[in-house]
This record gives sequence, C-alpha cells and structure tokens, in this order.
Amino acid sequence: QVLLVESGGRLVQAGGSLRLSCAASGRTFYSYAMGWFRQAPGKEREFVAVISGNGSIRNYADSVKDRFTISRDNAKNTVDLQMNSLQPEDTAVYYCAADLSRRFTLSTLIPSYGYWGQGTQVTVSS
Repeated sequence: QVLLVESGGRLVQAGGSLRLSCAASGRTFYSYAMGWFRQAPGKEREFVAVISGNGSIRNYADSVKDRFTISRDNAKNTVDLQMNSLQPEDTAVYYCAADLSRRFTLSTLIPSYGYWGQGTQVTVSS
C-alpha cells in the first residue's frame, strides 16, 4: 500500500511559479517511478511528468517541457514539481501517482499507475 498526499496548489498569476510536493508513505520509495498528472475542468486526465526511482531519468509532456521540472528526494519520500512561466491553460487539479511496476523505465500512461493522491488545485489567472 502506498499513500500519496499532494500539497502546494493555489491561485497564481500568469507568468508566475509554483512548487507542488507529494509525500509518499508505505513501500520503499526509491524502488518505483513517480509521475505527475493533471486534469482540467471538462477534460481528461493527462500526463505531465515522470521520474525514475533513482531520479536519473525524467520525461515531460511537450506542453510543459522547459517550464516544469520534476525532482525527488528519496531520503524524504517526496517528489516535487517545479512549475515556472505558468499560463492559464495550466489550470487543473494536479495529481501525483506511483508506478510500482517500474523503477528505471518510465510510463506516461495512466493505467501504469496503481496509486494516486487526492490532487491539489492549481489555478492560473490571466
């Protein structure tokens, strides 16, 4: 069992920055990949970023590449998402998720992730 709790979401102006954090408890954190996804109102949940178990491999959605950075601290069991140059289209509920089937490879697919947090709201005003 893995419990995930996100934090850091809030209202921010366009062009601003925000850092989301996800705290994990349960199984050995370093042994699985962690991802961030988001869901905007009326839209399907979509992939944002993923990081391998040891943090050496990262992958990003094209829409956030060069603006967002995913990182993890395996000593603290946390994974963060630094978001810069935020735009109104980044408004969504952001979820962190755990892929216990992968440690050194990455998946962008929702079904790969068996554990999800409750989400944190990010709202970007224009």
